[in-house]
This record gives sequence, structure tokens and C-alpha cells, in this order.
Amino acid sequence: MDATPLKTVALHDTHQQLGAKIVPFAGYAMPVRYSSDLEEHHTVRRGVGIFDVSHMGEFRLRGPQALDLIQRTTSNDASKLQPGKAQYSCLPNTEGGIVDDLLVYMLGEEDYFLVVNASNIEKDWNWLVQHNTQGADLENLSDELSLFAVQGPKAAAALASLTDVDLGAIPYYSFAQGTFADAPGVIISATGYTGAGGFELYVPNEHAAAVWHKIMEAGKPFGLKPIGLGARDTLRLEMGYCLYGNDIDDTTSPLEAGLGWITKFTKEFTNSANLKAQKAAGVQRKLVGFVMDGPGGLPRSHYPLVDAQGAPIGEVTSGGQSPSLSKGIGLGYVKTELAAPGTQIFVQVRGKNLPATVSKLPLVPGTEEA
Repeated sequence: MDATPLKTVALHDTHQQLGAKIVPFAGYAMPVRYSSDLEEHHTVRRGVGIFDVSHMGEFRLRGPQALDLIQRTTSNDASKLQPGKAQYSCLPNTEGGIVDDLLVYMLGEEDYFLVVNASNIEKDWNWLVQHNTQGADLENLSDELSLFAVQGPKAAAALASLTDVDLGAIPYYSFAQGTFADAPGVIISATGYTGAGGFELYVPNEHAAAVWHKIMEAGKPFGLKPIGLGARDTLRLEMGYCLYGNDIDDTTSPLEAGLGWITKFTKEFTNSANLKAQKAAGVQRKLVGFVMDGPGGLPRSHYPLVDAQGAPIGEVTSGGQSPSLSKGIGLGYVKTELAAPGTQIFVQVRGKNLPATVSKLPLVPGTEEA
């Protein structure tokens, strides 16, 4: 049993005062829910909610060699970035899998900001340091920043009074830096993990409590509520967004995971030759979304997926009840020939093979495309 004490986010006491249920997640004590997962899910889909996701990791890369390091270690083409733009990408490993998925921000010339998953902070940092053979300036800011995700169709309206930045003018996967709720130098990013629209705010820890309380106050007329990791998971699952450790990991190829769109062979990067050969040959399995055909029977991670004859074709990587559809939904890897939308597959739930249909992502149409 792991005896490592859990790390806490800067606002840990605030979440306890708000009545959050705190659970271990990626080495941190995190709020999983404040009321109910269902209520919190609908709050974000229909209105606006705030997540504290300060467990995420942040690295700053600067200097003449910063872009070269990013280009050699990430699958997407960061040379296409301009200041004020962000990019989804992944760190391929040498065996054909993924070290982590991440966001790459271009803050300015020779100045980049990487956002990585909480469970992989140390792994990713060591990976970048190992590959930093040309002397880029690396800084791990993970313990210095808080990250608040204000998500939902009313997010811009709820936050407008707190900043002079024109939030409506920030395109998707773009960001601005400015004063927010009297805190200087906040990165205000039009990104998120819900498909409901909104912003992610990177705030120095010394301003985190004040910024959180001002958001809660400004958001009251819009019905803003704090939201936990439980609803975050159902929101991202409805959109078909990958969760590292479930849907992608050290053994899954980005091409198998449907991440060919962030795998650019216009440059060389870690294992790019093998991935290029895999693309030419075609993958043997693909990550798909599916919706259960009938009520009852919730798909869960690691449940077997089988064909009509009961033969194994893959397994569920993420699954649960969709609050928007009131049906079971999931993601899972299946043989490529069974990956087309409309294909019937079966989920083995407690010894029964229950029918499901492979569906195009997002499984529930959001305000943003997956």
C-alpha cells in the first residue's frame, strides 16, 4: 500500500468548508463532488460551474532551444503556434505508446508553457530533462500555480466583470494574459475538458483564494456553483475526450487512440518513424465511443467488449451513465474492422452480453467539437 501522503491544492480548506467530498486522485486530495454528480454535470452543460484543477502540472520552457525541445518530444507541430495560441499534443515514448497528453502554450518568442497531467508531473519532467540536450531553460511551476476551470455556456458572462480582457474575443484554443480579479499576470485560456465552452485560469497561488472567492461572487447571478471531479469525468466522457491512464497510456499509440490529428509527420519527433510506418500499414485496433442500446447495464473500465458471437474484440477504457442521454456510454478499443459508427458491439456486464452501438464523437453534441 502506498504510504505517500497526499498533496493538497492551495484551496483545500475552502473546499472542505464548501462541504466537498475529498478523495485521493493522482496523488492529491481533490474535491470529487459538492452536491451530486448529476446536478453538477447539468450545471456545467446548461449554465456555468467552477472546477479547481490545481493538481495539474505546469512547466515553462524558454530560450533559443525551447521550440526545438518541444518539436523533438511532442507529436504536434509547435512551429505553427503564435503568441496567444495553444495546442493539444502528446509526448510519444520510444515503444509506440504515450508518455502523456498535454497542452502547449506559446507565451512569446522563445517562451512556452506546457500543461501536463497531475499523475505524470514527475515522469514528464524527467522525460523533458532527459531530452533537453541542447540547453533549453526549463522551470517546473507546478507547485506555484492554481488552475480554475470555469466551464459552461454562461462562463464568459459570469466572468466579464472581473477583467478588462474581452473574453468573447478569445477564440477556442487561444488565450490572453492580463489582470483578472485584481490578480496580475493571469493566463485566461479558452480551453477546457467539458465540451461546454468556458475558460481555464492559471493563477499564482498567492492570489488563488481571492480569485476563487471573487469568481464565486461574480457568478452568483448566473447560477455558478463549484463542481467536482465526478462531473468532470462524465462531461469529458460525453465528448469522447481521452483520460490518461484509462484511454491512453504508455502502451497505446496516438494513431490507435484517434489522435492522428495531433501526430504531424512534417517533422521528426520521438518514435516518429515507427508511428509513420504504423499509419501506412494501418492500425489493428481503434479507440471508439459507444452508446448502450437499452437502459440498465453500465459499462465500466476493463469490462470486455465482444462481438455478436461472444468473441473478444477489445475492452472498455472509460464508461458510465451519461446524464445528458440517460444511457450508458463508454470508450474502448475494438478491432479496426468493428470501429465504424453504427456497428453493433456487446459489453460484458456481470456475465451478460449487452448490446451497444459504436457512435461518432462527441457522444453528446457540445458547444465545441471534440
